[in-house]
Amino acid sequence: MTGPGGAGAELVITGIGVLAPTGLGTESYWRAALRGESAIGPVRRFDATGYPVRLAGELPSFDPAERVPGRLLPQTDVWTQQGLAALEEALADAELATSSVPEYEFALATASSAGGVEFGQREIQSLWRKGPRHVGAYQSIAWFYAATTGQVSIRHGLRGHCDTFVSEAAGGLDSFAGARRAVEDGAVAVVCGATDSALSPYGLVCQWSGGQLSERADAARAYLPFTEEACGHVPGEGGAMFVAEERAAAERRGAPRCYGVVAGHASTFSPPPGSGRPPTLRRAVESALSQASLAPADVDVVYADALAVPEADRTEAETLCEVFGPYGVPVTAPKAGLGRLFCGGSALDVATALLSMRDGLVPPTPHVRRAAAEYRLDLVTGAPRRMPVRNALVVARGYGGFNSALVLRAPGPRGPRGEEYGT
Repeated sequence: MTGPGGAGAELVITGIGVLAPTGLGTESYWRAALRGESAIGPVRRFDATGYPVRLAGELPSFDPAERVPGRLLPQTDVWTQQGLAALEEALADAELATSSVPEYEFALATASSAGGVEFGQREIQSLWRKGPRHVGAYQSIAWFYAATTGQVSIRHGLRGHCDTFVSEAAGGLDSFAGARRAVEDGAVAVVCGATDSALSPYGLVCQWSGGQLSERADAARAYLPFTEEACGHVPGEGGAMFVAEERAAAERRGAPRCYGVVAGHASTFSPPPGSGRPPTLRRAVESALSQASLAPADVDVVYADALAVPEADRTEAETLCEVFGPYGVPVTAPKAGLGRLFCGGSALDVATALLSMRDGLVPPTPHVRRAAAEYRLDLVTGAPRRMPVRNALVVARGYGGFNSALVLRAPGPRGPRGEEYGT
């Protein structure tokens, strides 16, 4: 690449697109998050009566035919369709035409947890029931974990560096690390983020086999992170896509808004349970803060991973107490009202953190009245907390040991016309 980036190039977020169970569209989702709304309810995509898990956070009224070109519908799984739709909103928000950037200087970094699960199940069922002649040709690409990256690249003509991160729920944050590397290598703009969906019978069974899903039938008690009643989480779908730009390039083109700066990122891998070695989440958090040149006292809010599995919650709470001190920083988990969207969930947490910076509001953790005393967390519950948010930490973990931590910084007074960038 030959763009203006390079070592030390600053990555700013100039466009956000959200698809969430509580709202299709960034502002719709944000209003629902501030109200502490929940969208957890019975699975509607298929008859889940005979399954141990019957609750999920599904997108409301998402019709791919209204948001994705018709020729792409038979080629793509729903998770890719969601990514394409969210990206259209992000590009419109950034007021950036992909054709205005040299094709080899527009990069792409997205994440995937399992690929096209629903599409794959449908085609495998055709194989079993009818034989190989009834398996569609697009099975070879629609299930693939890099399908969204590929379809976005083709649709928008993005020929710069392309990455797909496969680290389960941590992948949404890891995509921002890929975006930073692309800018340092010379990219002018990057598409990053993630959407995810695995709400087919096969997808649900695979998730349930991991032993971390809640089997409660009461939607208000099914996903209660950091509480004595925690019994696992609820699956969900959706996520967020972003337009990120090298800061000087965004300023030159007069980008209408800057939500924040990607200031630091780190990822680690925890050893398996029973190994006798400690988890490495704390190292990820401290390394991300160090990369951002921030002390723990500089962080205003933490968007938690919030697995709602007691041992995992304890590990995360201990990490936050070790880094920030007991009750040392406000912590929130809006995903408790959405379900866990896997890599789409961590990307959505990034969008929520950026909106917190914009409006000076931290949304509450739905359904949770207070954190268990043993965790010693200042968990935001009940109502949004009004406070300045200059620096935010987003934490994510993926099944199998993945850890990721992302530090976001408010943009500051460096707008295209000298005004505060981001207002």
